[in-house]
Amino acid sequence: MEMDAVIGAVAGFLSGSLPFGYFAGRMRGMDIREHGSGNIGATNVIRVLGKGIGIPVFVLDLLKGLVPVLMMKGLGAESWVWVLTGMCAILGHMFTPWLGFKGGKGVATAAGVLLGIEPLSMLVGLGVWLGFYFGTRYVSLASMMAGVGVAGTMAVQMGRSGQWDGVLLGFGVVLALLVILRHRANIGRLIAGTEPRSGGKKMKVAGGKGDA
Repeated sequence: MEMDAVIGAVAGFLSGSLPFGYFAGRMRGMDIREHGSGNIGATNVIRVLGKGIGIPVFVLDLLKGLVPVLMMKGLGAESWVWVLTGMCAILGHMFTPWLGFKGGKGVATAAGVLLGIEPLSMLVGLGVWLGFYFGTRYVSLASMMAGVGVAGTMAVQMGRSGQWDGVLLGFGVVLALLVILRHRANIGRLIAGTEPRSGGKKMKVAGGKGDA
């Protein structure tokens, strides 16, 4: 394996593994995993601690996917190394070793990775997310549909140009599947009609588990 790939994989995973949501909770004297959905992602932080803390967590989670990708691009690495770096950042967030390999669902970090690798697909995914979120108020559903939208956009772009990039398209498909798999509990609640909608007041104690 090329040294660029090793550097990218390690840098991506370490960056992605930084549990900013957990740190934010500790700054307020709590373990965020014991409140709300129990997730360390920005959505749960917003619900439990409010937007003033949750939005910075979202930005930091996004940056930990974007920064290592931009670093590898700046070092002149090949595009497949960018993808490897980004995937490792997402996996680092989902399975952070600092919290027993249990982390968030990877949506914000994936958005940062896509911003660095495939910004148009990220923008389409954002549009899909906003459409489903404001249409349903289900963050989980919006996140899953955004993942599908990203993979679909990549496929359409490549089909129209006639230039197929198997690594990039594979990344888009795997990313969509990972997001869906990480929301499998939410899918059950959506089917049962028990998934909580977003937009309510912030929570102070453990409640529904509907977060992305």
